[in-house]
Amino acid sequence: MSGQTLPARRTCLITGASAGIGKALALAFARHGWDLVLTARREDRLDEIAQDLEQRCGITVSSITADLSDPNAPAQIFDSLQSSNIQIDALVNNAGYGLKGKFLQSDWQNNQDQIEVMMTAPAQLCHLFLPGMVERGFGRILNVSSLSGLLPSSPGSSMYGGIKSFLIQLSETLSIEYDGTGVHITALCPGFTYSEFHDVMKTRRAVSRMPSFMWMDADTVAEQGYRAVMDGKPVYVNGWVNKGLALVAQVVPRSLGRLIFGSVSRKARVD
Repeated sequence: MSGQTLPARRTCLITGASAGIGKALALAFARHGWDLVLTARREDRLDEIAQDLEQRCGITVSSITADLSDPNAPAQIFDSLQSSNIQIDALVNNAGYGLKGKFLQSDWQNNQDQIEVMMTAPAQLCHLFLPGMVERGFGRILNVSSLSGLLPSSPGSSMYGGIKSFLIQLSETLSIEYDGTGVHITALCPGFTYSEFHDVMKTRRAVSRMPSFMWMDADTVAEQGYRAVMDGKPVYVNGWVNKGLALVAQVVPRSLGRLIFGSVSRKARVD
């Protein structure tokens, strides 16, 4: 059941925890009594968030500065926690970002880094931490995907939708493979969410033209994600508007879906 009493003091590792949905997820887990390990590239932001959560929620927060575009980062995070005897009972793969523009407008290194951060690192972190969860008979893995992973292809941010679709497929597969072990794996699929994401992509002005009913706040997205993984839902789409869009994408012919969602995508991404 959501909001269930935890059997013991638990620790959650959250990547990309310095802002946006990642920061909101840190607060959601903290409010439910979890200790935290936060990782991101910005050490000053991590330290600030850690201090705030410890004071507000009475938990213990550790931080690890890491850049997941480095192929060695996931193993280094795992080894650091092992050497510190910190047991990870929940993993939140949240780190991610978009690249603005068409495929050839980003050099390959930027695309490769995005794959490393948003595909390879989450899969490797699952592979590293899942065995311990299975052995102990308890674990939670929340992979932050996106509504875009459920929609037809559209122009702009060429790699993003495919990467998010991969996270959904990975989460669904793992949830089937480890059903009955006490480990829940969930793909969280938010749509437009108020965060720094669009500022980093420099599309804030464009996406602000989208109607207000399509937007959600990060705290609501995070709390829904927390409850979804606790309840063992393999895929959770945030908000009734996004659920409706995901349903439409399932029932309309893919060619028609590309026309519909491609038009919306152009409005949201052309600045």
